[in-house]
Amino acid sequence: MTYQLRRLRLHGLIERTPNSFRYCVTDLGWRVALFFTRTYSRLLRPGLAAALPALRAITRPLRSAFDALAAKIDAMIT
Repeated sequence: MTYQLRRLRLHGLIERTPNSFRYCVTDLGWRVALFFTRTYSRLLRPGLAAALPALRAITRPLRSAFDALAAKIDAMIT
């Protein structure tokens, strides 16, 4: 754990709170997290779905609600 925290701190993704054993995520850390989340959602997941059509998930109400939410977020971004 110490090794992983040290690596994140040295890359500027987290910073240590003074006089405690806690860490806070930096602005750069949030941006990196959002970048990788969006990259997975927009590139990797659809690419895998196209490459492996037999493994597609069954349509369910919760999935359609999340798809609608993702569409609204994409519309707000553009």
